[in-house]
Amino acid sequence: MSEFQNIGLIGRTESDSAVVSLKRLMVFLEREGYTVVLEKETAAAVSALNAQISSKEKLGELCDLVIVVGGDGSLLAAARALAKFSVPLLGINRGRLGFLTDISPDEVERKVGEVLVGKYMAESRFLLDMSVTRAGKPLGKGSALNDVVIHPGEFIRMIEFDLFIDGQFVYAQRSDGLIISTPTGSTAYALSGGGPIMHPKLDAIVLVPLNPHTLSSRPIVVEGSSEFKIVVGEYNTTNPYVTCDGHEQVVTNPGDIIRIHKKPHRLTLVHPLEHNFYEICRKKLNWQLS
Repeated sequence: MSEFQNIGLIGRTESDSAVVSLKRLMVFLEREGYTVVLEKETAAAVSALNAQISSKEKLGELCDLVIVVGGDGSLLAAARALAKFSVPLLGINRGRLGFLTDISPDEVERKVGEVLVGKYMAESRFLLDMSVTRAGKPLGKGSALNDVVIHPGEFIRMIEFDLFIDGQFVYAQRSDGLIISTPTGSTAYALSGGGPIMHPKLDAIVLVPLNPHTLSSRPIVVEGSSEFKIVVGEYNTTNPYVTCDGHEQVVTNPGDIIRIHKKPHRLTLVHPLEHNFYEICRKKLNWQLS
């Protein structure tokens, strides 16, 4: 008997191709005797009138496994909502790159079927918690599987901030911002900003300056247990934004304090047995020899 009996489904509802894959997956799971629970927006997209429906957060309590059909953005959103429930996630790629959603649409039945009978590998990933305070009072918070980014927001202007790691002053910087990335996010925005690729198993965090005014300011890799404090500079002419995975955001004022640290709950990603990080890098980042 499979360890996964109650299967949650979350889909990229604005994508016609994702809806097609969701319907195909539902037929397969129900034929094999699994209980399917649809996230409510997903249920509306596939017109599943008689299906069991749940909020995204409730899936974490009801399901043994959640399958995300969409791109990496869809899986990031699911991870932020479900990490605290310890429910594993499996991704089917209906997006672009697909670093996290690694099952292709044409092999849904075979690959998902293998996972459901125990032929899979599980990978633990950590997330980041972010909070902002103003004059000692909470202003906003968020979490990220990929990265927390401080940036100018609506205007293209340099911003100033002071960075502290584990209570120690690191630098006062003028730049377009700063990316604080997990290993999972090292192949995303941080990579575009010149940061290193980090293997997902690393317990490390990378800080990548965005177009720093001092050209010698380079990415720094620190241990995953590090705690970061960023003080927004008093003389900024714009209000820096703080975003988590490009979605949850807080608009700051001079003097606000941003704190970032590892989230206590970890995410379990499920992959087919042949999953290979380096092969994914070769394919997605075009490392193949010409």
